Amino acid sequence: MYRLTVTPEVPSGPPALDETQAAVVAHPGGPLLVLAGPGTGKTTTLVESVVDRIARRGAAPDSVLVLTFSRRAAADLRTRIAARLGRTVVTPSAMTFHAFCYALVRRFADRLGLAGPVPAVDEDGGHAYGAGVRLLTGPEQDFRVREVLEGSVETGRADWPESLADAFGTRAFAGQVRSVLAKARQLGMDPVDVVEAGETAGREDWVSVGEFFEEYLDVLDAEGVLDYGELVHRSRILLADPDVVATLRAEIGAVFVDEYQDTDPAQVSLLEALAGDGRDVVAVGDPDQSIYAFRGAEARGILDFPDRFRTADGDPAPVLALGTARRFGPALLAASRNVARRLPAPPGLPRDVLETFRSPVADGVAGRGRVEVITCSSTGAEAEHVADLLRTAHLRDDLPWSRMAVLVRSGRQSIPALTRALVGAGVPVEVAGDEIPLAADPAVRPLLLALRVATTGRRAGPEEAQLLLTSPLGGLDAMATRVLGRALRAAERAELGGVAMPRPSPELLAAALHDPELLELCPPGPAVDAAGRLAGLLRTCERVVRRGGTAEEALWSLWSGTRWPEHLQRTAAGGGEASRRADRDLDALCALFDVAARSEEIAGLRGVSGFLAEVEGQQIPADTWREGDVRGTGVRVLTAHRSKGLEWDLVVVAGVQEGRWPDVRRRGSLLDADRLGRHGLADEVPTAVRVAEERRLFYVACTRARSRLVVTAVAGTEGEGDQPSRFLEELGVAAVARPGRPRRPLTLSALVGELRRTAVDPEAGAELREQAALRLARLADATDAEGRPLATAASPTTWWGMRALSDAPAPVVAPGQAVALSGTSLGAVLSCPRQWFLDRQASAGRTRNSAASFGSVVHVLAQHSAGVPLDREERSAYLEGVWDQIAFDANWLSAVERAEAEDALDRFVAWQEARGHLELLGTEVPFRCEVTAGGRRITLSGTADRVERERDGRVRIVDFKTGRSAPAAADVAVQDQLGVYQLAVAQGAFAEVTGPGARPSGAELVYLRLPEKQGNLPQVFTQASLDDVPFPVQTDTPVDPAETEGCPTWVHQRLRDAADIITAERFDARLGPACRWCPFRSSCPAHPSGRQVVA
Repeated sequence: MYRLTVTPEVPSGPPALDETQAAVVAHPGGPLLVLAGPGTGKTTTLVESVVDRIARRGAAPDSVLVLTFSRRAAADLRTRIAARLGRTVVTPSAMTFHAFCYALVRRFADRLGLAGPVPAVDEDGGHAYGAGVRLLTGPEQDFRVREVLEGSVETGRADWPESLADAFGTRAFAGQVRSVLAKARQLGMDPVDVVEAGETAGREDWVSVGEFFEEYLDVLDAEGVLDYGELVHRSRILLADPDVVATLRAEIGAVFVDEYQDTDPAQVSLLEALAGDGRDVVAVGDPDQSIYAFRGAEARGILDFPDRFRTADGDPAPVLALGTARRFGPALLAASRNVARRLPAPPGLPRDVLETFRSPVADGVAGRGRVEVITCSSTGAEAEHVADLLRTAHLRDDLPWSRMAVLVRSGRQSIPALTRALVGAGVPVEVAGDEIPLAADPAVRPLLLALRVATTGRRAGPEEAQLLLTSPLGGLDAMATRVLGRALRAAERAELGGVAMPRPSPELLAAALHDPELLELCPPGPAVDAAGRLAGLLRTCERVVRRGGTAEEALWSLWSGTRWPEHLQRTAAGGGEASRRADRDLDALCALFDVAARSEEIAGLRGVSGFLAEVEGQQIPADTWREGDVRGTGVRVLTAHRSKGLEWDLVVVAGVQEGRWPDVRRRGSLLDADRLGRHGLADEVPTAVRVAEERRLFYVACTRARSRLVVTAVAGTEGEGDQPSRFLEELGVAAVARPGRPRRPLTLSALVGELRRTAVDPEAGAELREQAALRLARLADATDAEGRPLATAASPTTWWGMRALSDAPAPVVAPGQAVALSGTSLGAVLSCPRQWFLDRQASAGRTRNSAASFGSVVHVLAQHSAGVPLDREERSAYLEGVWDQIAFDANWLSAVERAEAEDALDRFVAWQEARGHLELLGTEVPFRCEVTAGGRRITLSGTADRVERERDGRVRIVDFKTGRSAPAAADVAVQDQLGVYQLAVAQGAFAEVTGPGARPSGAELVYLRLPEKQGNLPQVFTQASLDDVPFPVQTDTPVDPAETEGCPTWVHQRLRDAADIITAERFDARLGPACRWCPFRSSCPAHPSGRQVVA
């Protein structure tokens, strides 16, 4: 699918300049420093200065070099310069420092001993270069560092201290090594210099890094690649060559540098070597916007410019300051000045220049502007208020989505959750691909996980299996996954035959992906088929890699083996938020395949493992693999760092919390890269300096707004929880508390909900209800350009309260078929038919919890001890082997339950030893039989924990319980499970162990957790024999012969009642003790929380 976009028109006429701007443009030559605060027209001044050099003074376009901080800024400058000149500049005159260095190294590669291209002269007289030295992206460099680190240990070229043994091999350690290497190159240090600095400072780790540095550079040279730090360093080496400098100075007549405050020492030295001879070099910057200290930029660097770049006469370079604020009006200007005044005053500036720089005057064109500070009660509420604010601005103020932005301190911590909240509220969002690590993108994660599982030889873990099954690769939802897990567990329970406890469902799901033969044991169905297809995909991918396929081929085998591509294509071709989401997914997936296509060049036959290491190592801010995927149709969500140089009408600065902004934690504290100095250990960066850096970042974020600035934070109650940052008070605007969530969000769904409530509200007037119904009708009929309904929920046909009760496509019990019941299901049906249906028939219940697993372990051990008595050590050893399979919420709970399990087994052993007068016939004995109750055919099935024979020949059934609450005697008398067991005995269902003609003597509940008051025996609760007491005597409710017709015992009567409910399919909700732990209570009509909201 192709998308045509219209490039925004760039004004081509000369802009109106103030006196200082005009002075910069008319600067006769030599070095000049221009201080320019946010919105003071620095880019316009820079463009006009370049245009003046070319159009008025006759300089050749390629003799003017413009250096800036990002590729986007460079492209913008080229566009504006070309528009002002009225013609296309063939040779780009605006580029980043790294782009300039890359061109320089490629051009003079032979002087560096690198395999470079032979330059050819193009038709315009410029130099054209073919492929040569390749520049590593950040993630690629990270992979190289980790790879060489592993090799340095094997070869012994770097002797790493023992103190780093635990950290060695981790991605974080590799990142810190990268930081030291980058700092070394920024300072112009070679490997031997790092070693000497380490020896001087007494830092063994720096000595090792220096030794490693040497090997790392050898690897880069062997592969013909450079990282960013090495690129600038090699360029400085070239500029130490008089011939190279002479050549460049003859070609370049003027140099302009934008955002000079973001240059690091290495870049400043490079610029000095190129243009430090008093020639035309104009640097524009703002020390208050120096926010890249983590990349080596130094705030004081811009203030050193006058001394480092002196005039041809040896005088310090002149300094001018732009003093007219054009971006925003007085309100925004005052707030930003309040923050800036708390920043350290730049030293060494003339008083008049400092006054002009720090006190700009609004030009009055932008209007007054608005500044708001909002505090919310929670992070979720904050996101909803931000969404409501954006929608209000769009709907009521007619502000396009693309002219709004939300800025945050940390992309990794804030952007994913905030984006989900905004999208959920109907706000179209645009997030640059490189704001979120590629590996963390929701569309990419399943493919990477599948690739890792298929190629590393290890099984997927339970959580990984769940992610794969519910991803587009698996195609299942949470309900289908739960049903599949239960089917696998039931199949394994049948295979084990009660000898051992089946594994938890999540583990079985993971095992089925590795061993799809397990799925053959389950009843056929869509979930089983989908899991089988996913397992087949993983095996296909494994074969591709085993045959020597590339990472791209392996990914393709996963991607093309599903219906995912067709689904994304159809969705992207549609409209609305789903289309935008599909576009974002396709962008991320294309980026993933781009990286995979390069992986063969990067890692050769190292293949998939190198590709995975590279992608999973990407961090924020990342390299610009996906820099161009922002289409300008939605609200931008980005970090404050990435907002540099951008502006919007409405800017929300969100999540300004104390502890997060300012974030004064030290980075790289293991190797202390920030303390590496040319001659040893540099001073530690004071906390005040870190706070100033964070304040500058906040200042940058706040000055991105043209008309309206909103700063939000979470304020915990009574001093608890999150607290707003100290920076909020510095704005000089009173904070407004917004408790709770927006009462009436401006979304279509919220409008439909409000109209529906009004339409059925008996307290609303008849006219108001009628008007609400009319508007609902209009919304229900409304469609988009392609005829799709805009508000499906407005149509009464979609309202639950207007729908008739549904009929199942097939009856729960087929005509003529017996009703299947067990001891536990009998009680469940009669206690609450609705709960039974949802849990047993719909399989919508919760997954197995630790209490159920505890009971299973104890039951299995009791069964073993009944056959071959186990001593306490043997029982403890068995528990040790299976205990880790039980998931507990906390380690202390696991320890407590483990002790209780051992006590319960001790009571079982004591209880069993006291049963010498009874004959043990079997344990875990399954049964199945058919009975008739009230004319209903019923099939009974289940498993009895223990079957014993009395001395009189009658049979007693024992059921073990591990609950903590003892039942009442009246409840035990009619306990359904025991009653069903007794009836099964009378029906001959246990004949294999009892022989024919057995009769029940009663049944027992043995509570192994509950000790008797005296001794170590468990509490036992007995139910009378059905032969002796067919109907327990209830003094308050005497037996009615009419109700017991066709039912010889109370068990028959309850079986009849349950069968009637099931065959009639009237699964009503009933209040009772089971409500307390019911997982379906929130939707139960018997409780206020579950009642229908539409009548």
